[in-house]
Amino acid sequence: MLAVRNLTISFSDAENKNTVVKNLSFSLSKNKILGIVGESGSGKSVSSLAILGLLSKKASVEGEILFEGENLLNLTNKKFQEIRGRKISMIFQEPMSSLNPTLQCGYQVSEVLKRHTQLSKKEIYNEVIELFKKVKLPRPEQIFSSYPHQISGGQKQRIMIAMALACKPKLLIADEPTTALDVTVQREILQLLKELQEENEMAILFISHDLALVSEIADEVLVMYRGELVEKGTARELFTNPKKEYTKALLYAKPSLNERLKKLPTVADFTEDYFKKEVFDKEERKKFHKKLYSKEPILEIKNLYKEFISGGSWLKKGTIIKAVDVVSINIYEGETLGLVGESGCGKTTLGRTILQLEKATSGQIFYRKKDVTKLSNSELKNFRKDIQIIFQDPFSSLNPRITVGEMIIEPMQVHKILKTKSERKDYVLQLLDKVGLSSAFYNRYPHEFSGGQRQRIGIARALALQPKIIICDESVSALDVSVQAQVLNLLNQLKQEFQFTYLFISHDLSVVKFMSDRLAVMNQGKIEELGEADAVYENPKKEYTKRLIEAIPKGL
Repeated sequence: MLAVRNLTISFSDAENKNTVVKNLSFSLSKNKILGIVGESGSGKSVSSLAILGLLSKKASVEGEILFEGENLLNLTNKKFQEIRGRKISMIFQEPMSSLNPTLQCGYQVSEVLKRHTQLSKKEIYNEVIELFKKVKLPRPEQIFSSYPHQISGGQKQRIMIAMALACKPKLLIADEPTTALDVTVQREILQLLKELQEENEMAILFISHDLALVSEIADEVLVMYRGELVEKGTARELFTNPKKEYTKALLYAKPSLNERLKKLPTVADFTEDYFKKEVFDKEERKKFHKKLYSKEPILEIKNLYKEFISGGSWLKKGTIIKAVDVVSINIYEGETLGLVGESGCGKTTLGRTILQLEKATSGQIFYRKKDVTKLSNSELKNFRKDIQIIFQDPFSSLNPRITVGEMIIEPMQVHKILKTKSERKDYVLQLLDKVGLSSAFYNRYPHEFSGGQRQRIGIARALALQPKIIICDESVSALDVSVQAQVLNLLNQLKQEFQFTYLFISHDLSVVKFMSDRLAVMNQGKIEELGEADAVYENPKKEYTKRLIEAIPKGL
């Protein structure tokens, strides 16, 4: 169905020519799934954009892309419009930037069916509702009329999947389609894609940075590094017996479920051959925990309840959604408390309510014995200096109009940290060095950085106020496994150096297990299970926790 031959893609400006894909060749048959694995910048996504004719005019493309025998590189834009969405469809990686913020979610999916089918308005509505049910969206009728900002990141990704599947395409390009999804929904989506592929004899090009995930769905896998194909084979061959060091690095950079490492291996560790595996001693950890939990908690959450009213107006009463449903939990100074659960379970709302970015409906939050729900505005300002947050999406959380240096200095000025501008600049340069960034980045803007670099900038900004507690809200969920390993190692290193306390929020249980001393499992606004991280994983008490553990991609 698809044959890519000697594909070379370059981008040129007045001074340089940058070749991002070099002589890439592969083929994909009807009713087969081909996985492409690699880090950001490996060329996997740009190759998929070339297939759909979506590269910018600055791109130079050589070679052939044959779809059903026709070279797509020779097509006019009008001819491509007839193919896109109907014969070849794509699930994009970043749903927030792919969905129109001014249009209702259901309308955006309806547009595809209006363009390529003869269905009536009512038939299109019914078809969209069925698609929403297929991709496991809750309250499909309500989400149809919701705007993108009113639903979670995982739900937005499912909207994109529904849109891509609307016309039952012959070729589906799935570019990191499950990155923003929790493990249970991720498994459901993989099963759904597999079922639809078999039902429609559809070919799927599945792009991901996670080799374990790809090996669960793909028939064959290509591994790309810096624009070149470095290894290919069946999913089983690459997962069980990788030949290249880079492929091994992609496998081992993901946190192990069987042992607790002190430091995760990165790509550099494998390619430069200097990684030494260090495993935590269980008795050593027991002593640490005994000392840690003998103290008074730094943060006490008592009977916290937060509700939202959805879909209400002056004409009708809205639906009450219990985002945080009477939660009581303590956080101890120096610990990392992991908070894990599916999208929409209330974990982010809990973090935002602790910070008072959302006001609690009822309940109390004590920081060093003081109830933060009753603080005045000036007291709240001082409280926020002590508790900082690293957001999920590093790009949308950084101001695109100011430089890295300015955005880190700004909160320091507000909280009067250090006296002069030169002192603050020197401190920011030290912070950039701490998080592994060059001092040359001080005068650059967010769009000039990769996802991993942006997340490091977000970490530096959080460190600037010398906080006592940092809330990491899905802070590595959008990163490649290799970059994720670097950031997780960095967070642990900084914790040791500055004696932070972390509330580590994630939908990825393997990451939470690696980072956390204790693990809290959240489900539908409630704490379902709480205990020492390794113990919860090894001997889960609740069915919901067991389901989360079973859904973690473990590969073949």
